[in-house]
Amino acid sequence: MDEFLVSARPDLQRARTEWLGSLGSERRLSALTVDAYERDTRQFLQFLTGHGGGAPGISDIAQLKPVDLRAFLAHRRNGGAGARSLGRGLAGIRSFLRFLERRGLANAAGAAAMRAPRQPKSLPKPLTAADARRVVSAGEQLAEEPWIAARNAAVLTLLYGCGLRISEALGLAGHELKDAGETVLRVTGKGGKTRLVPVLPIAFEAIAAYRRLCPYHLADESPLFRGARGGPLQPAIIQREMAKMRSALNLPDTATPHALRHSFATHLLAKGGDLRTIQELLGHASLSTTQIYTGVDTARLLDIYDAAHPRA
Repeated sequence: MDEFLVSARPDLQRARTEWLGSLGSERRLSALTVDAYERDTRQFLQFLTGHGGGAPGISDIAQLKPVDLRAFLAHRRNGGAGARSLGRGLAGIRSFLRFLERRGLANAAGAAAMRAPRQPKSLPKPLTAADARRVVSAGEQLAEEPWIAARNAAVLTLLYGCGLRISEALGLAGHELKDAGETVLRVTGKGGKTRLVPVLPIAFEAIAAYRRLCPYHLADESPLFRGARGGPLQPAIIQREMAKMRSALNLPDTATPHALRHSFATHLLAKGGDLRTIQELLGHASLSTTQIYTGVDTARLLDIYDAAHPRA
């Protein structure tokens, strides 16, 4: 970091160097985050040099007002910075000001009160229906042990066939999905909210195949899905298996376990499913979340409105 010219007076430069050192040693932030904070605060100090007519010192930082921070964000936005970069930059400045505040050198209240720029919704792209069917197929699984291949296929089938989050699928107990006569699954999702999800016959078949091959006793209250040594199956295992399948099946980088849940909703919409029903199936608190999550375009929403509203 020493190779970069920091536009600040010596007292502020020393304080900033001490702060940057504390990020890694005390707060355990990653090297990439520390580098980003270094770059963001350096840009901020360079802006203040032009904004205030000279290199800033600690006394200048102590007199900062929200209008100065807003001017910096506007300057960065005009330079092409996106909402994520602006939000991270504001987070770095806040961290630095809190550091100075703890030493009695500045007041961080103004920065803390500022709202970060609204972040764009970043959602995984859905797989095509053909790719989704390949991913959940037992025959396409790459695990060498048959029971692990069946386990992976069963988990992925629940994500695509029922729209479950990976945590919801791996949270199922041994007594669940045991009787092929069951047609719905009671799922506890985010915030402890419970919802009922229809279960396709193919999902029962996948679970049944896994049960037959699993070498561990699946007691009623124990986890349904097990790791290789018999413990609860961890999400990272399924994520790694999906990464292997992306390579083997030539799938895009966006093909993740969570993308199967996204695909579940998108494919239902494409076949005429209504948003309210899909909202319930996904366990979303509001319809607006479902609209954003499923990537419904404006034209599609207008079609639904025209077909459903009595005055349309």
